[in-house]
Amino acid sequence: MNDSTAVSFATGPMWAGFIAFVLAMLALDLFVFGGRKTHRVHVKEALAWVIAWVSLALAFAGLLWWYLNDAHGADVARTKTLEFLAGYLIEQSLSVDNMFVFVMIFGFFAVPPELQRRVLLYGVLGAIVMRAGMILAGVWLVQQFAWILYVFGVFLIVTGIKMLIFAEHQPDLDQNPLLRWLRSHLRITPNFHGEVFFVRQNGLLWATPMFLVLLLIEASDLVFAVDSIPAIFAVTTDPFIVFTSNIFAIMGLRALYFLLADMADRFHLLKYGLAIVLVFIGGKMLAMPWFHMPIQWSLSIVAGIILVSVLASLALSRRRHALVAKEEA
Repeated sequence: MNDSTAVSFATGPMWAGFIAFVLAMLALDLFVFGGRKTHRVHVKEALAWVIAWVSLALAFAGLLWWYLNDAHGADVARTKTLEFLAGYLIEQSLSVDNMFVFVMIFGFFAVPPELQRRVLLYGVLGAIVMRAGMILAGVWLVQQFAWILYVFGVFLIVTGIKMLIFAEHQPDLDQNPLLRWLRSHLRITPNFHGEVFFVRQNGLLWATPMFLVLLLIEASDLVFAVDSIPAIFAVTTDPFIVFTSNIFAIMGLRALYFLLADMADRFHLLKYGLAIVLVFIGGKMLAMPWFHMPIQWSLSIVAGIILVSVLASLALSRRRHALVAKEEA
């Protein structure tokens, strides 16, 4: 990591402009694109949103390069743009693991597909607030205690190894401490009441299963933020780059979920790829005093690991389906 990442280039208006952009996109989702209406998100709609969010992220990278090239020179523009792209790829890749958890939560509670969209929107809002606080805390820690980066590195390696070991493990939500506590302390209706989180019955306030779903999704966002935010500090400590790359990944996660949820079992090996990415990033952080890896190398290696794991997953899935079809024939 070089010294240029220690201080942000972003001005107050740039921060305000990006936050205004995020709020505007959320408002469009809620009030223009049907976020307040109950409906099932089909593959074509999800694909359109995935393409839109990836295009917006790439457009942001282009604007970032254009501004920095004019204001700070070509070298700074190239470095910061690559940092953003690497951070976005890392965050987007790691968020895929969160998608598997969403699939498990919705399946456990048997949430109808038409009720999933809005609760994920609230999940996105909560994730943005949580990550903003964690990013600010992380940046402050790095600036005050430079050695904390090595703690992050060890943490990521340990997390990656645990992911490799327990990749096949399926958590039992019935034994989840948060869920057990909520069930023992709240009045919970046996059935859903549309998208609402609370209903009043016989003069008493009851929580619906949708409220439990929301809290578990927010808890999963918090757990994954603990993994993903330290990972991006291997790329940059610039708070603007860390924040914007995180937010673009989070905003696109909901569309990615609806696109891939029905095909989650086809990406069986992706968890192994994500675990290897965490180990690689952690090792990169620990090796910083002796070896500085160019940002384009990091970007290429992370992209290569994810690509190989996706292709291997699809190849294995096709082979399994072919064997099943052969046995049925």
